[in-house]
Amino acid sequence: MDTYEVDVCVVGGGPGGMTLALLLARSGIRVAVVERSRTFERDYRGEILQPGAMTLLDELGILGPARARGGYPLGRFQLIEHGRVLMNIDYAQLPKPFDFLLSIPQRHILEELLAACEKEATFTYLPGRSVSTLLTEGKRVTGVTAGSGENQVTVRASWVVAADGRYSKVRRLAGIEFDRMDVFEHDVLWFKIRQPGRSSHDVRVVRANGNPVLIFDSYPERVQIGWTLPHGRYREIAQQGFDAVKRQILPAVPEYADAIEEQITGIGDLSLLDVFGGYAREWVRDGLVLIGDCAHTHAPIGAQGINLAIQDAVIVHPMLVRAVRAGLTSASALEEYPRVRRPDIDRVMTLQIRQAKAMLSSSGRLGTAIRPVVAKLLAYTPLYAKILQQIAYGRPVRVATEYFQ
Repeated sequence: MDTYEVDVCVVGGGPGGMTLALLLARSGIRVAVVERSRTFERDYRGEILQPGAMTLLDELGILGPARARGGYPLGRFQLIEHGRVLMNIDYAQLPKPFDFLLSIPQRHILEELLAACEKEATFTYLPGRSVSTLLTEGKRVTGVTAGSGENQVTVRASWVVAADGRYSKVRRLAGIEFDRMDVFEHDVLWFKIRQPGRSSHDVRVVRANGNPVLIFDSYPERVQIGWTLPHGRYREIAQQGFDAVKRQILPAVPEYADAIEEQITGIGDLSLLDVFGGYAREWVRDGLVLIGDCAHTHAPIGAQGINLAIQDAVIVHPMLVRAVRAGLTSASALEEYPRVRRPDIDRVMTLQIRQAKAMLSSSGRLGTAIRPVVAKLLAYTPLYAKILQQIAYGRPVRVATEYFQ
């Protein structure tokens, strides 16, 4: 069994974990990334970047090469009900150069992050290995064991970063409780259809016949569709059979009904997202820190997942560098991270809950009558610009390049 001695072991090679690895490696910190998947050829949920994430990736020299691999700029976030545009959040009102959303395969971002990391002498990548054990000394986390058989490795580190998502194995192995919040009315059934020639330059929530759907262009020449269904009801609906599920989806997206009928042919073409919010009760322990969905889980509304994970990485980066350089491994060395970050996450969670209720809620005739009035009034209030800024950027975050070597 190979053993690696590093300063920081990042578990999870998603956007947050890989961004943090790059930041640390450029700061001269010995960092290893342990990733369960062997390749980037896998299914991803998040595909939309907000301007805040684009700004940070651009500072790191990642965004340009990733966009060159292919992606689609999206100009607006719209709520459409029976063909009528009720809400039109126009990103062109934001300052250039990132006055748009970006639909881009997550694989493109990860490939560029890995390529940049591999240029740094202090970086080690360990793919195809799932963490099986947390190494500890007393209460302090000191590393991980990952992989199996001849592929098994031990990584000893001053700090372990859990960046392994909403169902984090590291969080579970550490015994950290997670407070799940079932505050959203809907889950989402995702699927893609081929659509040569771009159909829209927007992210749309469409309310037509049946449950609301989320729709946006997906590179290359695909449309990503998320059909919403009552939270926790998928198994009941699926028991009726695939054809019954399909019959419910078709009326909700009439413009794509023919393509869905032809291309979505089995249950394997559908991917369920169990939509919930939640917080890990601890974000920092001696030798351990949680970032991204591992620390705080969000709904897909507002496309915040990747945005928040990358911001977490940028915020915790200088704190980890200072701790490593000073030889500190106690939770107190990183206590600033949850203190400054939790209020930001609370604001995002509150906004997502309100967005979901306004756009997706099945609130009967009264809600149907009120929704257009409220949406129209919102566009003429100062609150509109504030909401747009919050969705696009959240709290301004900068890359601490002064820590680079």
